[in-house]
Amino acid sequence: MTLEQLVNYAKTYGYIFQGSEIYGGLSNTWDYGPLGVTLKRLIKDAWWDAFITHDAKVVGLDSALLMHPKTWEASGHVGGFSDPLIDCKSCKTRHRADHLIEGADLGLSADGLDKDALERLIDEHAIQCPKCGAHDFTPIRAFNLMFKTQLGVTENNLQDIYLRPETAQGIFLNYKNVQRTSRLKVPFGIGQIGKSFRNEITPGNFIFRTREFEQAELEFFCEPGTEKMWFDAYKEKMRTFLRTLGLPESSFKFADHPEEKLSHYSNATTDIMYEFPWGYDELWGLASRTDYDLTQHQTASGVNLEYIDPLTNARYLPYVVEPSLGIDRLFLALIHAALRDEEIENGTRTLLAIDPSLAPVQVAVLPLIKKRHKALAESTFQSLLGHFRVQYDEAGAIGRRYRRQDAIGTPVCVTIDDDSLEQETVTLRMRDSMDQITIPLKDLPDTLSTHLTSEAPWQPQKKS
Repeated sequence: MTLEQLVNYAKTYGYIFQGSEIYGGLSNTWDYGPLGVTLKRLIKDAWWDAFITHDAKVVGLDSALLMHPKTWEASGHVGGFSDPLIDCKSCKTRHRADHLIEGADLGLSADGLDKDALERLIDEHAIQCPKCGAHDFTPIRAFNLMFKTQLGVTENNLQDIYLRPETAQGIFLNYKNVQRTSRLKVPFGIGQIGKSFRNEITPGNFIFRTREFEQAELEFFCEPGTEKMWFDAYKEKMRTFLRTLGLPESSFKFADHPEEKLSHYSNATTDIMYEFPWGYDELWGLASRTDYDLTQHQTASGVNLEYIDPLTNARYLPYVVEPSLGIDRLFLALIHAALRDEEIENGTRTLLAIDPSLAPVQVAVLPLIKKRHKALAESTFQSLLGHFRVQYDEAGAIGRRYRRQDAIGTPVCVTIDDDSLEQETVTLRMRDSMDQITIPLKDLPDTLSTHLTSEAPWQPQKKS
């Protein structure tokens, strides 16, 4: 599927809508519709379950969007959290200088380069504006990515503060509170899911890069010298998690940062790169951040953040390993991996072959003929409600309803027909195989549970 097809699909079936659409839209803002909000919640629940609920060493947190402005001075965001901005003088289009270089298809890398080095590459290779073809740019200038707002009740008593550009700093500020109240011993982790905001110069590619986005971040605090072991452990855990959600391993790869291009605070960094419609791009990052963040906040706040080992009485600032995932990017990757147009015997169908655990609708209940089968279909729907994510659909021909459910990813359709009234049976129609079987109505909940939760999906026999 192309990116344009994904955008059209998402709107058509109620996954994602343009933000503020009735007013002409607000650039690069997106609203998650009924199916989209359910899928997004399921992705977040899956991450929380894998990385927090089932890990005895990790606990959760929900920190504030607004934090003391000194937080961002200590973390380096006020002074260094910026993009290299450059404008084409000819057509007035704004670009990120590093993206301009890497998009010129010259095999050049702009990762980690300063302003002078970026300008030199643009001049040496006569890189042109991708919109108008001119080579006439303004000097590069730093553009801070944080959204600034003001706190106070009167105009002459306002304090500048920022919407958080990441969720991680809220964890670092609460590290001692969580460690003390939860009686945790190093190694331990703190994870949270929440909104972050970045005033991106060049947002785009649908929900891949937006100014408002949701992150699932985890800070794992460990003894200095053990961080590489935990880094490798989380690298494998990230790989397993994506495979569990149904992303084929052939669709993503790890890109380890070479030592000379590591951030100043990191001694190991890797990114999981997923093959989006426009090529490989970052889905998930993993960084060994040493003790940089705790050192910065300890120095700026004057509060001792050292950990005291209960066995040895040794004092130290823990090192931190950080897996940081963009929920919206994973949402896009899962839709992209599962969505396809499939040739079938009597034409083509749109199929979202998403894992049943993530399907926004797991079961659709369909009366074959509305006037005749409606009452039993509605009572069957009510009996399943609360046990499965279930939808009732009576609009249109049965074949059209099957196609509609295929397109939104519903694994099983339950059809109520004359046999249901006379023999108390129902017909199950399976999404992926399109096979149909008849089972007793009384066995429906158990049969659905078996199919929707089994690690090896149940393959029914075709209905005669």
